Amino acid sequence: MLPVWQYRLCMKMDRQRTELRRQQALRRRAFPEATAAQWADWHWQLRHRVRTAEALDRMLDLSARERRALARPATWRMPLGITPYYLSLLAAEPPDGPLRRTMLPDLREAHMAPGERLDSLGEAAHQVAPGLVRSYPRKALLLAAGDCACFCRYCTRARTAGQPPPAPAEALAWLRRNPAIRDVLVSGGDPLTLGDARLESILKALRSIPHVELIRIGTKVPATLPQRITPALVRMLRKYRPLWLSLHFIHPAELTPQAAAACRRLLDAGLPLVNQTVLLRNVNDSLEVMVRLNEGLLQMGVKPYYLHQGDLASGTSHLRSTASTGRRILRKMCGLTTGYAVPLFMFDRPGGGGKVPLGPAGSP
Repeated sequence: MLPVWQYRLCMKMDRQRTELRRQQALRRRAFPEATAAQWADWHWQLRHRVRTAEALDRMLDLSARERRALARPATWRMPLGITPYYLSLLAAEPPDGPLRRTMLPDLREAHMAPGERLDSLGEAAHQVAPGLVRSYPRKALLLAAGDCACFCRYCTRARTAGQPPPAPAEALAWLRRNPAIRDVLVSGGDPLTLGDARLESILKALRSIPHVELIRIGTKVPATLPQRITPALVRMLRKYRPLWLSLHFIHPAELTPQAAAACRRLLDAGLPLVNQTVLLRNVNDSLEVMVRLNEGLLQMGVKPYYLHQGDLASGTSHLRSTASTGRRILRKMCGLTTGYAVPLFMFDRPGGGGKVPLGPAGSP
């Protein structure tokens, strides 16, 4: 009988081999001319994102529901865009699988439920300069990118998805004039879709502002495009510490060996990693899935930080779970798993004003 440590090592190596075979199978079927080196290149991954229904139909075994939605692009609330790497995760799922629900269009996106808004967080009303939102007295949100590696169907900023952001000059000038701001979150879009030089120019400018003590980056790239976390990127990021990364893993299927390696490179550079998950109906709103996700994140060195109740963004009601479901999951997690795996349950107030807690995990 193998020792426990050796058994776990064998299981880990087996998962790595399985994931590699899945990706190779998709690459050979859907991108037969691509080499292994190209697949590992984040630029190639971005250039070859799947953007059309026709391409998806060739690459995935689609359900009737998925086919109907893909046949009617006029109903889509935002663009379609999926990296080949992430497509390999969708290909491993059955039709209507959990990750597919977050990436493939749905006819229900065209429906605006009561209370939903195009700008659900009132960011336009709290914009103090082009691309700069202030919803808190001492914090600001810098929208530095319009693109994402993949477009999540529940996105709060679907109204601007894929559009280029304003040049940051006016936003940076405003920050220099306002010493109350000590914390800047760089988001978008996804800032890690920017090239190293452009991203560094933004970080360097922020770090030169004396009263900006903390810089954070919000990104889903380690989940959707782990190839982007290159040694060169990591060397650049570590120059601007204290720099925190807020990641966005939503399901244990995203915790691949490539994602783990990307997180390890960031951690080795002294960059703290926390995760923000959105509670999604029939995706992760169960105790079993949430425990696997958060325990898996801890094994990768990522602290589960926030569980978000879904924003009231237009066209997302079919993906929005309920606050009572979130409370019940967190209540059951207490005592079942380590407290480090239990995130804070939060809700962004409609129209702006920032996040509020939805009660402790033990609340009814």
